[in-house]
Amino acid sequence: MTQTAKRAARYGRVAVLMGGWSDEREISLGSGQAVLQALLRQGVDATPIDLTVERARSLDLLGYDRAFIALHGTGGEDGTIQGCLDIAGVPYTGSGVLGSALGMDKLACKRLWGGTNLPSAPYRLLSADSDPEAVADALGLPLIVKPSRGGSSLGLSRVQSTVELQAAYDEARRHPGAVFAEQWIVGREFTVAIVANEPLPVIQIETPGNFYDYHAKYEADTTRYRCPPPLDSAALIELQTLALSAFAAIDGDGWGRVDLLQDVHGENYLIEVNTVPGMTDHSLVPKAAAQAGIGFDELCLRILDTSFRAEGAD
Repeated sequence: MTQTAKRAARYGRVAVLMGGWSDEREISLGSGQAVLQALLRQGVDATPIDLTVERARSLDLLGYDRAFIALHGTGGEDGTIQGCLDIAGVPYTGSGVLGSALGMDKLACKRLWGGTNLPSAPYRLLSADSDPEAVADALGLPLIVKPSRGGSSLGLSRVQSTVELQAAYDEARRHPGAVFAEQWIVGREFTVAIVANEPLPVIQIETPGNFYDYHAKYEADTTRYRCPPPLDSAALIELQTLALSAFAAIDGDGWGRVDLLQDVHGENYLIEVNTVPGMTDHSLVPKAAAQAGIGFDELCLRILDTSFRAEGAD
């Protein structure tokens, strides 16, 4: 038996969970299919499972040795499926229930990071009767309004005047979780992918739009990715170290991605953690892995390796 075949056999039968019922369903299907094909190319006994609500209610993973979670958003990235897999005794990739639930909630992350002296932008929780003038006085203009549990930048709005705040709030309310406004940080955006709890090369994201929204992430061909960015080694290490600290603070494990902003003075701010990042041809984790000399198939195997942690294996 070749080394490749031995490695594939070690995983046993793998369920690739994809789809789900969140706003990110179509992205998840793309991620899941890409992962599935990579695993099959490497000889892994992998089977796709399109996890609709109906199928989740009667999910039976008897006969599967582990699960590769390629589910994004509500139900797949928030600790729900992780809890189901824990009960079923099926090891899975990535963070557990706590890390997944915290990572999914941007507001919970900000509060936790604030308690551990990790930097994120100032914010204000919004409600239907929030005073726009008070919010603007506290954070300045422009500012950004976000749903705390939305993914793929869905529901985000850049607000340039107080009269726009209500519409931005209403848009964010269409997505899960509380709504908050955050100070607009003028500067550069970076992302740090983490695999096997180690950072991959930093990527700088440059988009001609106002911010890195859904269109810039998945549809536009004008978004530019610089890897490595034009920063010295100390600045790159600082970004990676901050990302690892943020990931560990929320009990993240295995693999994920941390997004950050750097202002014009060189100060870094945490944006969010993704505990199940995208794995499509537009996704950032594969881009960072490629810069590190790790091909897509090998990346998927390394992510699948994180499922052995639940079994206490190396």
